[in-house]
Amino acid sequence: MKTILITGVSSGFGRALAEAALQAGHRVLGTLRNPHALEAFAALDTQRAHGWLLDVTDFDRIPAVVAEMEAAHGPIDVLVNNAGYGHEGIFEEASLDEMRRQFEVNVWGAVAMMKALVPRFRQRRRGQIINITSMGGYITLPGISDYCGSKFALEGISDTLSQELAAFDVKVTAVAPGSFRTDWAGRSMIRSPRSIADYDALFDPVRQARQEKSGKQLGDPAKAAQVILSLLTHPAPPAHLLLGSDALGLVRDRLATLAESLGAWEAVTRSTDG
Repeated sequence: MKTILITGVSSGFGRALAEAALQAGHRVLGTLRNPHALEAFAALDTQRAHGWLLDVTDFDRIPAVVAEMEAAHGPIDVLVNNAGYGHEGIFEEASLDEMRRQFEVNVWGAVAMMKALVPRFRQRRRGQIINITSMGGYITLPGISDYCGSKFALEGISDTLSQELAAFDVKVTAVAPGSFRTDWAGRSMIRSPRSIADYDALFDPVRQARQEKSGKQLGDPAKAAQVILSLLTHPAPPAHLLLGSDALGLVRDRLATLAESLGAWEAVTRSTDG
């Protein structure tokens, strides 16, 4: 049995992973923002499901919450940074405050959680961090620059941390899902209102297709949860893991395009050597 801290367990990947972990016999410490959701989570398993009211952007409170968790239930073995949301909006139309909020939740919230756990993991010479990113941390689409920017950032932080902590037997994996049947594109998504007609032809079909596809995506969150759980017992989990055939195809296309661009501009790139 492992003690697993999962942020954002009220729905989506967080809920699916919490349920799978409980079924597998693990203890789950879940963070939620709603008292009613807290009660529902605790009811999943009266012995091994323990909820905490916490907004991951309450950065100053996080160290105390982690200390409370370990005082009550012993050392945390695994941190899963799952809390996050999608913001959809054309860059020019979306506000700076909307972008700032996106980064506060998706990046700084995850960073604050890691800041609280990394010293404990390092001192114990064991631990595991799983950061739920997105295929949007590899590829981009019109209208989600804030979201993609936040996931690119978390991918980079996660990759660097995996190198820094390797000597202490602390494993770090960035799990990047493609399109899954969660609330990401539904009620959980924040959408900036449209205001500039010049972007209609580019973006309106993208927004409409995303809304129509919500709830019908190819990816199964329950299957994703089982894959993520398997990382907890793998002797050498990867630093990066894509989930979903759509993510695989899109990222491969992106890498092929990048390789083509590198080749086309290779002479210019090398021309700056002294």
